[in-house]
Amino acid sequence: MSQLRAVAARGLRRSGGRAAPQQQPARQSRKGASLRGGAPAPLPAPPPAQHLFSDPAEIEALRGNLLAWYDRCKRDLPWRTLAATELDADRRAYAVWVSEIMLQQTQVATVIDYYNRWMQKWPTLQALAQASLEVSSAGTGCSPCPCGSSSNSLLHLLEQEVNELWAGLGYYSRGKRLQEAARKVVSELAGRMPRTAEDLQKLLPGVGRYTAGAIASISYGQATGVVDGNVIRVLCRLRCIGADSSSPLVVDRLWDMANALVDRSRPGDFNQALMELGATVCVPKAPLCGECPVKQHCRARCRKLFGKPTLVPDVEDCGKRVGGCPLCPPATEPWDSSLGVTNFPRKAAKKQPRVVKTATCVLERRGCHGTPEYLIVQRPDSGLLAGLWEFPSLLLPQGLQEEKQQEALADHLQAWMGWPVAAGDLQLIGEVVHIFSHIHQTYVVYSLPLDGDVTLDPTSSPSRWVTEEEFHASAVSTAMKKVL
Repeated sequence: MSQLRAVAARGLRRSGGRAAPQQQPARQSRKGASLRGGAPAPLPAPPPAQHLFSDPAEIEALRGNLLAWYDRCKRDLPWRTLAATELDADRRAYAVWVSEIMLQQTQVATVIDYYNRWMQKWPTLQALAQASLEVSSAGTGCSPCPCGSSSNSLLHLLEQEVNELWAGLGYYSRGKRLQEAARKVVSELAGRMPRTAEDLQKLLPGVGRYTAGAIASISYGQATGVVDGNVIRVLCRLRCIGADSSSPLVVDRLWDMANALVDRSRPGDFNQALMELGATVCVPKAPLCGECPVKQHCRARCRKLFGKPTLVPDVEDCGKRVGGCPLCPPATEPWDSSLGVTNFPRKAAKKQPRVVKTATCVLERRGCHGTPEYLIVQRPDSGLLAGLWEFPSLLLPQGLQEEKQQEALADHLQAWMGWPVAAGDLQLIGEVVHIFSHIHQTYVVYSLPLDGDVTLDPTSSPSRWVTEEEFHASAVSTAMKKVL
């Protein structure tokens, strides 16, 4: 807040219809003929051999080289230590599960501290299942407090410790789904985690194919592959797969390849090794090809060195097949020799993030001991930043002028608090920009100092007064922490 005020002082103000039902495809006979009549439907062509791992000797060599490298070079990470030392199968699976959920779209370095605090607080499924019943002490403020809202003593009970601990990791619904699934394991499965990837995906909400495969292979030794962003990059380079790596056809082929490659005696270590390779060596830009333990199996590297593969059929010949090769780069995106192995993988162009502007008001009062207190409200239980706390905010229409923004925010506050708010009383502090994965969010920040008590509408969103220290200890987003 002080930083924003300083900026303002220097004059740097910146300023229905129903969907058509999908047609069901005609049922196919074994020979591909349509049972509704007409010409036989063509069967999809199998991918060319040069894009696959078809030599058992090569697969064995790749497994051995990758696992030997992993044993020498793997990073020391807390979830790996737990997976290797925990004897109880359910606790082991839970430890892996938490790490995999946290690591989704989040860097390892960021996750480590969150993971350690999480496992210290909730070391078992049973402990996490009970977390929703625990009360956070953050935000209780002064009690009793003659200047406080009469509902404060009850509203702070709505703070969930899961959200508090997760705050800052992003993708906040992950923590909520993890807790929901833990409660299901305790209440419906007698506290016993499902033992196969198929059952994990089928029985646990929020557990998809990748997470199920990771838990089953690492915790239970099931010989099943995994496909995440790192694995996609490694496999696409190993076999020159240049089609859109997010397309269903390519994703299916990559899963087939991962399941064929996984080491039967050390599936968990193999999967972690493949992901480790993509995270530390076969990185998106400037990969360390000279340090790669499987470089002799990499057809993208072979093409970089020799212009085209020499010991395997020419990948460029794939395009001469009738209908083209479904795994080669499209003809409009030929091999770029300046990129080398980073020609692969290829993805569809990213959509530009949606531009959103929100007016945010920091309501401030003096607490019991003269300490500044700020009003925060809880967001809805679904959608962006679900269940987190924030300063009262209003989504603004595109192109709204500054004066109109101020008036709209004043009307919003007045309707919410039940007493008149003059637009002129709102002091513009500045702007805070925060980039979500799909949203470019600008918060236009105003402040409104208050004198005396404020009675809030009990039917409005849950709200409470907090000190600055309590604010930062609460379940607030990183974007909101930039405001104060």
